[in-house]
Amino acid sequence: MSKLFPVSVTVNGQKYSREVEARMLLSDFLRHELGLMGTHVGCEHGICGACTIIFDGDPVRSCLMFAVQANGHDIRTVESLGTPTQLHPLQQAFTEKHALQCGYCTPGFLMTLTPFLEQNPSPTEEEVREAIDGNICRCTGYEKIIEATLDASKKMSSGK
Repeated sequence: MSKLFPVSVTVNGQKYSREVEARMLLSDFLRHELGLMGTHVGCEHGICGACTIIFDGDPVRSCLMFAVQANGHDIRTVESLGTPTQLHPLQQAFTEKHALQCGYCTPGFLMTLTPFLEQNPSPTEEEVREAIDGNICRCTGYEKIIEATLDASKKMSSGK
């Protein structure tokens, strides 16, 4: 039997405490222990960006961290952004601009772009391209994602 370690984290504003094996990945902890299925696991090597979460304010790849490393930290997942009836402006822009197709990579893009737009409310197209250069999408060709991000930035800046 493997030894279990205590993990206490705040996820989307709610505190959770669990005991987990030392080898449990943070992505698996979020999905399997907390039932937050919006964090997708793609490559499991930190390359694709599908598992991106916001960790203490910064986007990080949850497949590259162990759950025990998150002990005492604040995490935001895609579930923190909006609701089906009240989408976050970035989610709304992705919908309006058709910036998603299969949707598998979308949570990672949203969690990469949310802190980016919080820190850079009026980005240029080049800055958006640079912000998403670590996320892979096999469906959209990125142009619609960039358009949606720029549209969201304008709406967020104007308060609409």
